[in-house]
Amino acid sequence: MSHHPWTAQVISPRPPKDVPSGDTAARPAALLRGEFAVRPGVRAARLTVTALGVYELHLNGSVVGDHVLAPGWTSYRHRHRFHSFDVTGLLRTGANAWGAHLADGWYRGRLGFNGGTRDIYGPDTGLLAELRVEYADGTAETVTTGPDWRACHGPVLSAGLYEGEHHDARREPTGWSEPGFDDRAWHPVRVLDFDTAVLFPADSPPVRRIETVRPVAVTALPGGRTLLDFGQNLVGRLRLRVRGEAGRTITLRHAEVLDPDGELCVRPLRTAVATDRYTLRGDAEAEEWEPRFTFHGFRYAEVDGWPGTVTPDDITAVVLHSDLRRAGWFSCSDPALQRLHDNVVWGMRGNFLDVPTDCPQRDERLGWTGDVQVFAPTAAFLYDVRAFLRSWLRDLAADQGEDEHGIPPVFTPDIPVIADVPLPPGNPPMAGWCDAAVIVPWVLYERYADTDVLRVQYPSMRAWVDAVEEIAGPDRIWGEGFQFGDWLDPTAPPEDPGRAVTSSSLVATAYFARSARLLARSAEVLGDLDDAVRYDTLADAVRDAFRDRFHAGGGRLTEETQTAYALALSFDLLREPAERAAAGDRLAALVAARGHRIGTGFLGTPLVCDALTATGHLDTAYRLLLERSCPSWLYQVEMGATTVWERWDSMLPDGQINPGEMTSFNHYALGAVADFLHRTVAGLAPATPGYRRLLVKPRPGGGLTWAKAAHETPYGRAEVSWRISGPSLHADLLVPPGTTAEVRLPGAEPVEAGPGRHSFHIPYPIPTAAEEQQ
Repeated sequence: MSHHPWTAQVISPRPPKDVPSGDTAARPAALLRGEFAVRPGVRAARLTVTALGVYELHLNGSVVGDHVLAPGWTSYRHRHRFHSFDVTGLLRTGANAWGAHLADGWYRGRLGFNGGTRDIYGPDTGLLAELRVEYADGTAETVTTGPDWRACHGPVLSAGLYEGEHHDARREPTGWSEPGFDDRAWHPVRVLDFDTAVLFPADSPPVRRIETVRPVAVTALPGGRTLLDFGQNLVGRLRLRVRGEAGRTITLRHAEVLDPDGELCVRPLRTAVATDRYTLRGDAEAEEWEPRFTFHGFRYAEVDGWPGTVTPDDITAVVLHSDLRRAGWFSCSDPALQRLHDNVVWGMRGNFLDVPTDCPQRDERLGWTGDVQVFAPTAAFLYDVRAFLRSWLRDLAADQGEDEHGIPPVFTPDIPVIADVPLPPGNPPMAGWCDAAVIVPWVLYERYADTDVLRVQYPSMRAWVDAVEEIAGPDRIWGEGFQFGDWLDPTAPPEDPGRAVTSSSLVATAYFARSARLLARSAEVLGDLDDAVRYDTLADAVRDAFRDRFHAGGGRLTEETQTAYALALSFDLLREPAERAAAGDRLAALVAARGHRIGTGFLGTPLVCDALTATGHLDTAYRLLLERSCPSWLYQVEMGATTVWERWDSMLPDGQINPGEMTSFNHYALGAVADFLHRTVAGLAPATPGYRRLLVKPRPGGGLTWAKAAHETPYGRAEVSWRISGPSLHADLLVPPGTTAEVRLPGAEPVEAGPGRHSFHIPYPIPTAAEEQQ
């Protein structure tokens, strides 16, 4: 896999003797260093580096690059990322020094829930680096990590992704990464065996510090503690600037919400301690510190041990996530709906941290496939996620390849976990989750016209559909036994999040039909006509089996749930127009019967508004979208949410926290409705893969007076905005160069629009037939 001719060796520090005991105790980080000489006349220098663990690299006293938690998290046994940096400007003629902080990270640290698992990828951390120096005379030299390096246990006394970090500034040796430092008291490194064949050059954006957020409120608490409110649930860590006596330790605790008594609510974090500590060096000038090797999901932070009074200028929050380019925007006249969209964006930012995680705060933070499967269309509108998700899909395929039946994991990178959920042993086939292997590549094709991702992922896509075909057998129905199903159905009790009113067999069979159909379309795109016919035939057979088992006739289903109808309509599982119309009517009736409150979980939620709109029930879709009582999207907003919650009722109406063991306030899955805001409320969507042709089809409603969306397509910026003024609907459109737009405004004939700006004015509301006759 690696095209880099590695000559370096992986070096590892000596294991410390004083490692804290206990499953939840974080372990210390190490310092490593080496020296080398550089001749005059340097023309260029490039440093290539990775780690077993996470690192921060220094060269002649300067930090190399601006990456955070590098090299990130991949399926290390199959794909281990490295980065390269131009360091020409950091070299000096004569003596030079380089070194690194090295910590467990994802490689050796605790991962998973209910206590987690350590040392998943190996028992030792390590650093692999080489520096190629080219001279003006045409010669070149390479210096590498090797047995001549030395190591010590430095100022980071403990560091864990879940646990937090403890940094004792008194232990940081001054000038340790400068030439001439006396490292005789340090110990020799060990050289580890490592197969460089798994290494590959970074193929997705790194995690970086994206912005800083100042506290909006600072509140004194009993016992000399201070509570900081940053006004936004975010992901990152705190940066403090403090002056005090040597040996004083400041403790920073983090949480997303407060208890009713105004204290941090840490129960939802489970065993994630999420606590950082900084022990002061005692400088005359203020000391500045930010953890290196952890991150937290939080809105609130408690500060203890601060010398004097904390002010808003003393501590800021540093927002971390993969450095994705923003690509899409939405705004509208309803402040609550706007806040919902803002919450979706913040939730995506916090959870797209090297892998698309489910949550960023508790002892989990795994790349759950079902979450990203439903959210991928929204993600692809808001940010350029092409490289990010392609890389993640390669990990998924690599992990899937370890399963003899071709079943993808339910999260990628795949790790062993200790779970209370009664998962069957091995790698269980899970409808809606494993289907990410098919659906996410198709979304990338739709949004970026990326045929290469289909080509690369096609064996993975086909292996999953073939696996389900074998599991389902000749009757084409599957889903018996444990399934996540319509996870977190709003009727599910706190202690049983998988209990749903829609059967897992209906959900699984619907997804089987969907994935088989998308696989056929993918084969067609790739020119494999035999496979296109084979999987179209399979999709038809599964659709027929679905109708035989779950269609009661006349568009009515045997299961009267919002999710059942949303799946049947969105996945085209009903043949006749009359059946679809009747099913749409029934779905609208079910939504109305619940008071226009949501009745869907993870898998039904992204589809229900589209299913209503497609069958002529736009008003019902808007009433569902804008409902404010629990459960609903805007209930969360009314309760002060600044990200999307995991449960519809993560916080109960009385302000109490849901008693369930699994309660996150930053989960993006239910935010998949933002795709409906982009495509239907604002009216901007791709009509053909990659936006070569736009579909401009806004559907005003819900009392909104204006909405607009913009997206950076592969051809340039596209914009749609509409506003209602008097008896007219005014729509403005920007079509990128080299593209065309199909414009479908309410009650008007479709028109074509070429590149440039266009304006349209039509009567609104649409006249009824009786009004037109008058």
